[in-house]
Amino acid sequence: MVRIKLPPLRLLPSIADLLFTMVLLLVFFGKKAALLEDCDTGYHIRAGEYIIRTLSVPDHDIFSLHTPAIPWTAHEWLSEVIMAMIHAVSGLTGIVAFFAFILALTFFLLFKILRSYNADVLLATAITLLVLTSSQMHWLARPHLFSFLFMIGSHFLLESWYRDRYNRLYLMPLVMLLWVNLHGGFVGGFILQGTYLIGSVAKVLYATPEKRAIAFNKMRQLELTILACLAICLINPRGYHIITFPFRMVTNSYLMDHVSEFLSPDFHQWLPFKYLLLLTIAILGLSRKSVEVTELAIILIFTHMSLYSARYIPLFALTMAPILVRNAAEVQNVIDPKVIDFFRTRSQNLAKMKVADATSIWPLIGVIALVAAIVSGKFPHAFDETIKPVAASEFLMKEKLSGNMLNNDEFGDYLIYRGFPTYRVFIDGRSDMYGTEILKEYGKVINFDPGWEEVLKKYGITWIFFDSDSKLSRYLLKSPDWALVYSDKVADIFVKRLPKYSDLIARNSWVKPVIGVTP
Repeated sequence: MVRIKLPPLRLLPSIADLLFTMVLLLVFFGKKAALLEDCDTGYHIRAGEYIIRTLSVPDHDIFSLHTPAIPWTAHEWLSEVIMAMIHAVSGLTGIVAFFAFILALTFFLLFKILRSYNADVLLATAITLLVLTSSQMHWLARPHLFSFLFMIGSHFLLESWYRDRYNRLYLMPLVMLLWVNLHGGFVGGFILQGTYLIGSVAKVLYATPEKRAIAFNKMRQLELTILACLAICLINPRGYHIITFPFRMVTNSYLMDHVSEFLSPDFHQWLPFKYLLLLTIAILGLSRKSVEVTELAIILIFTHMSLYSARYIPLFALTMAPILVRNAAEVQNVIDPKVIDFFRTRSQNLAKMKVADATSIWPLIGVIALVAAIVSGKFPHAFDETIKPVAASEFLMKEKLSGNMLNNDEFGDYLIYRGFPTYRVFIDGRSDMYGTEILKEYGKVINFDPGWEEVLKKYGITWIFFDSDSKLSRYLLKSPDWALVYSDKVADIFVKRLPKYSDLIARNSWVKPVIGVTP
């Protein structure tokens, strides 16, 4: 009989290593420009370059045509500096590789954390994969991916302290110092701290007299930690303005009701989040143990956030994972014992092999593969020209159009990346900065609401850069006041029939089928 010699166990990838390597490589080598489906990446890079060049963080807008300059809280300044430095060395390919690494590290650590709660291998893997697919809707090369990583780290520190495993609350201020300068999601860290404070207060109230002093001292530890975090978060270029910025944004009802990423999730579409939500309800409903105060607070707050705005779904998924793992063991009594035994046996076999949690060289191999791909230049990443205004922007860089522009907000993000400082945009992805008045005016134009032409006159708009398949573009094709000087499947560029554009119009006369649109 021929014996097949298996490789040493240390050469086999662990489940955690598989998760890391697969996410890293699939994100980078998988769907083209998957992390670049949002052009906000572009303005973040240019903002970072400005900060490095001037050694200052802007407090007023530098990218738009609006005067006087609009006050701008550049709350993601440190992320933007990091992105600009990476871009200077390796372009958008390096940006994609970096954020692929952040995502891979996030789910690697999540799996490790779930295993540390004594979850068996298969359960920890299943929960991690469900969280991964639920959060995938917001996988973009933008600063919010830092919040994914800091969210699970903060939750682990608080949970370990709360369960008396070990006390490393002293790390929380350092975490918050970095987080507040990277992304506005730092508020999620304070929300988590608040839920554990609620749990600590409950423990004091319901503790027996002999244990009340211990519970009270523990509560004071967290109170002091929260105060230290609040104080250290003031260490940023804008002081308390950055701390209050997320609250100003979410309390802007117009912004929350009209910007797509702030809207509630659409349950009619493919949405793994709904299955995670149903699983959470099922496990908690079937669990034999009562829900703890801290768990209840986390569930209620983050469920509300995720139902209110789809952009919070990843935070819901990341915070639910430990709760699901802790309660899953309590529902085994309602599942067929044969099914339980089947999965338990396989988890035990993996545990016996010492493969599930062993450290291997596979993550390092994955990182080396990414570095080699970047250096070779054979796997470049760029904005997808079939859905982004790449060609149209090249036309603009060639022609150097003068005058004020009205643009699609997504096009504004890309044009900042490609055309700043040659061009100043009307609007871009910083909807929170532009405020309700400008957003309403922009909406009035694109929806042909009464007074839309007065908006163009107010801002002296002499050319328009908009998506070709839009009501505005179709209307302008019929208008004798506007001339189409560029068109492709993504973008149209129109100029007013003014003397200064006569030569441009003569050189670029476009004929395009007109579908009637009446404002």
